[in-house]
Amino acid sequence: MLLDGKAAIVTGASRGIGRAVALALADAGADVLVNYTGNLRAAEEVAQKIGEAGRRAYICRADVAQAEEAAGLVDAALKHFGRVDILVNNAGITRDNLIMRLKDEDWERVLAVNLKGAFNCMRAVARPMLKARRGRIINISSVVGITGNAGQANYAASKAGLIGLTRSVARELGSRNITVNTVAPGFIETDMTAALPEEAREKMLARVALGRFGKPAEVAAAVVFLASDAAGYITGQTLVVDGGMVM
Repeated sequence: MLLDGKAAIVTGASRGIGRAVALALADAGADVLVNYTGNLRAAEEVAQKIGEAGRRAYICRADVAQAEEAAGLVDAALKHFGRVDILVNNAGITRDNLIMRLKDEDWERVLAVNLKGAFNCMRAVARPMLKARRGRIINISSVVGITGNAGQANYAASKAGLIGLTRSVARELGSRNITVNTVAPGFIETDMTAALPEEAREKMLARVALGRFGKPAEVAAAVVFLASDAAGYITGQTLVVDGGMVM
């Protein structure tokens, strides 16, 4: 198996893309720490499926926007698995509004979870990865971080920031065989995108070259590749998984 014997942390792993990533990593052979913030039952279901795949799972509630809680995720993985080989920064939220109506707290919270949360986790995992002289960090951005999107200034800024953060940390950690990459999904069928009005969904679909929306498992497949030895010479890159939406 691609990731046999490896241990992974996936933030925001109870639903959507994070859930698919956690399950795909387990299917590839990794033990997985399942992070969640609000839905314990969903996290337990993910952990159960990981167990059914023959891998170990540990559930850990943490708000990654809080540095001490993000560090607790790494400590928990080290305690339960003895190692951390893979970190997937997937936790993210949206609080959409036009710039003139965007409240300070909505700007700050989205940046805190989506960008600072990834920073907190990367900083916490750097030391054990440097000690092991190996690691894979994959940040889940968005095509919105590349193109921008009306009504999502906060979300787009956070996702664009992830790309810059990825490249900077890739330069810092590369000499120790630690790769840092970004996956930028397009329109993926999740709870988050299901809440969009039908008219908005139709406009999005018209821009997708493949003529359909993506599935969480298709994003997860890209993450598994970047976490594997097959991607050992790839770092600081952004892999767009969008069906040709923004090419």
